Amino acid sequence: MHFLFNILSVSVIIFLISRIIPAVHIKNFATAIIISITYSILNLVLSLPFTILSLPLIVLTLGLFKFIINAFLLWITDKLIDDFKIDGFGWTLLTAFLISIGSTLIDRLFFFTF
Repeated sequence: MHFLFNILSVSVIIFLISRIIPAVHIKNFATAIIISITYSILNLVLSLPFTILSLPLIVLTLGLFKFIINAFLLWITDKLIDDFKIDGFGWTLLTAFLISIGSTLIDRLFFFTF
């Protein structure tokens, strides 16, 4: 249940980001759901190996390098889905940051995990 809620909340966040930031292009909300599912699967499969490989950088940057990893996963998602486009890596980094912040806030709000 929590996974489905997370997919839906990330879909809403991505859709809202695409309406606010002109460099993020999404065809419709159904595409946002597909993006959310793809991004979640990539995060599940690739986040741990990337985190282990970049652990020294994560420690040196006090965890901020995780945003680079998330942006890279979002960039891969961008390349996999035709109806999703982000103009440049800077916008991808900002979008990944906003997705992380938004999903954390929604998760804390609805599931009270601190």
